Amino acid sequence: MNGTSISMNISMDIETELKTELVRAELAKTGADACLVSANVNIYYCTGRIFTGYLYIPAEGAPVAMLKAGNMDGMTVVALRKPEQVPEIISAAGYPQPENILIELGETSWLEAERLRTALKPAVCGDATAFFRKLRSRKTPAEIAMFRIASERHAAAYREIPDIFRHGMTDLDFQYAMEYVMRKHGSLGIFRVYGNNMEIFAGSILAGINAEAVSPYDFAMGGAGAHPSLPIGANGTKLVAGMSLMVDMGGCFTPYISDITRTFSIGRLSDAAYAAHAVSIEMHDCFRREVKPGTRCADIYERCRAAAERYGLGEWFMGTPRHQAKFVGHGTGLQINELPILSPRSGDVVEENMVIAFEPKFVVPGTGAVGVENTYLVNRDGVENLSTLDENIILL
Repeated sequence: MNGTSISMNISMDIETELKTELVRAELAKTGADACLVSANVNIYYCTGRIFTGYLYIPAEGAPVAMLKAGNMDGMTVVALRKPEQVPEIISAAGYPQPENILIELGETSWLEAERLRTALKPAVCGDATAFFRKLRSRKTPAEIAMFRIASERHAAAYREIPDIFRHGMTDLDFQYAMEYVMRKHGSLGIFRVYGNNMEIFAGSILAGINAEAVSPYDFAMGGAGAHPSLPIGANGTKLVAGMSLMVDMGGCFTPYISDITRTFSIGRLSDAAYAAHAVSIEMHDCFRREVKPGTRCADIYERCRAAAERYGLGEWFMGTPRHQAKFVGHGTGLQINELPILSPRSGDVVEENMVIAFEPKFVVPGTGAVGVENTYLVNRDGVENLSTLDENIILL
């Protein structure tokens, strides 16, 4: 199997038109005249391609692509050298200067944002980052089709894990082999994460007590990493009997990222590890029964936290006593950590056509991380599990 075709050319012209209409519908709700897009994920979301420059989407009329580098078909395209040219390009395209514009203030540098504001002189400059994160949280039929492809390939790669393992290997040896398998099944290799200084390569392999190492990033699990420049995940731990092996590799088989975690064991684990893993599965059973459009994301987190406390696992839920991630799941899409966020302070509500990675996990002292992560599609009446794999701890 390879990823050269991916069946991703799902009538991109039609999809681009749909995305433009979705953007315009949301613009109408904000009262903005236009938005100016420059972040790769939002450029891709709107056009099905990536280029360097800006995409100007007015509330009415055709979008204008301003390219510093790249290639764009089927859209008005203008060459661009610097941000100060944006107003003249807008005028040349026949549009009035926007009085109320959205710019990606959450992802554009302060310097570039200031140059754009100085050039455009809008009365109001809103944040397009939050605008697009909310818009991207609800997936189109074409996006859902890509998630299904990604989830199928992700599961196929994970089914090869028992064949990868060799006695005497380290977690890094295992990760190198796993990366090859993922690429063989069509991984594009790009793992996009939203947030300042949030960096990870390919995914995370956590073996034994390395799971107790705290990461500086806001991920569910830590790990010391192989080098201080990337302090997360595998660190060279030798895989020996009695330790768990948590595999959480990003399913980057299409631009839309599936997220699956499975736990394996090197020999027999402690009874505490199996008990904690069973609680994670129980949380998934509850998620599948109870979550539907309208469910408050904060309530999902609180139910899981309460269950962890009830089973005496509160200290090791989503981390260690030194650092616990304050979420139990998240949306996924063009970035691994999209909206909604299943956290105690979240104001998000589950909506139809969201895709959510639900990941209740535990760190068992002396043994390692255990738990399950599945990618779920929210339907009209509930959720569909796209991660069709055995959820039990698998013996290697």
